[in-house]
Amino acid sequence: MDHLEALCKQVGASFAAEESLAAHTTFRVGGACRAFVTVPHKDAFVALRRFLAEAELPHHLIGRGSNLIVADKGYDGVVLMLAPEARICRQGENTLNAWAGGSLKSLCMAAADAALTGLEFAYGIPGTVGGAVYMNAGAYGGEMSQVVTSVDAVDEKGGLCTLSADALELSYRHSCFMRNQMVILGVNVSLTQGDPAVIREKMDELMHKRIDKQPLEYPSAGSTFKRPEGSYASMLIDQCGLKGLTVGGAQVSEKHAGFVINCGGATCDDILRLCAKVRDEVYRQTGYTLELEPELLGIAPSDLL
Repeated sequence: MDHLEALCKQVGASFAAEESLAAHTTFRVGGACRAFVTVPHKDAFVALRRFLAEAELPHHLIGRGSNLIVADKGYDGVVLMLAPEARICRQGENTLNAWAGGSLKSLCMAAADAALTGLEFAYGIPGTVGGAVYMNAGAYGGEMSQVVTSVDAVDEKGGLCTLSADALELSYRHSCFMRNQMVILGVNVSLTQGDPAVIREKMDELMHKRIDKQPLEYPSAGSTFKRPEGSYASMLIDQCGLKGLTVGGAQVSEKHAGFVINCGGATCDDILRLCAKVRDEVYRQTGYTLELEPELLGIAPSDLL
C-alpha cells in the first residue's frame, strides 16, 4: 500500500488506510477496507486505475453508499470514491454535463436553475450522478434511461471512452456497467425547456411524498428489494404481514414495507438474515421471489442465506 499512498499524493487524491466503510454507507454498517481513496478528477482516476490493474489489487468504486451493503468483516481491497463535488456545465441549449461523483440532487437543482425539465423524478433520490446511471435509478414514472444521452467512462486498464445511450443497456435497475467493470466519470443528459416555477413545484411535491411515505429518519439503503415482474415488493411484504419484523438491529419499516432499516446497532449479518426471512416468507405465501436491490461488497454468494 505504500506505493499506492505515494501515487495518491502525486495525483492529489486522499488516502486512508483501514478506513471503516460504515461511515460511507447510508445503512451505517460494514467493516474496514484496506485503503480508502477519494479521487479528485479524471486524470487521477485513470492513473490510479492503471496502477491498481498492474498491481492486481482488488478495488471497488462506490458513490455515496446509498445503495450498498458492506460485510461486517469489511472489504479486503481498495475502495475508490470520486470527489463528491457538483461539477455541472451546460452544453448547448438542452444538455447538461455532470461529474459522476456529484450528487444526483445537485444535478436536479442545476436543471431547475437552467429552466430544464425532465429530471424532477430524480429529486430526492440519494446517491451520485454516476451511481444513478449505474443502477438506472428511477421513481415516480421516470428513470435515468429517459434523459441520459452519453457517458464518459474508463475501462479496467485505465482507457478512456465515450458510450452512447444505446450502448449502456439501461433497463430496470440495470446497466452494462454491472458486468463490464467500466467506471462512469461523466454523464450527459438531454432535457427540455420548461417553466422554472413549475419544475420546482414538481420537485417539492415529490420530495414531500418521499418524506411522508418513506422512513428517511432511519439509516437504510432505500428500496431493499427489486420490483418483481407483475407486482410490487412493498405490497407483497405488507400483504404477508411482515412490517415490523426484526432481526437484531434491522427491521422491516413500519412506515414503508419496501424498506429494511437500521433501527439501532444493526450489523450486516442482521440485515441479510432479515432479508432472507422476508424473501422466504414472501415466496411461501405468494410464490414471488424477491431479489435484493442494493449492491453487496465483501459478501460472497455463500454468505447469503
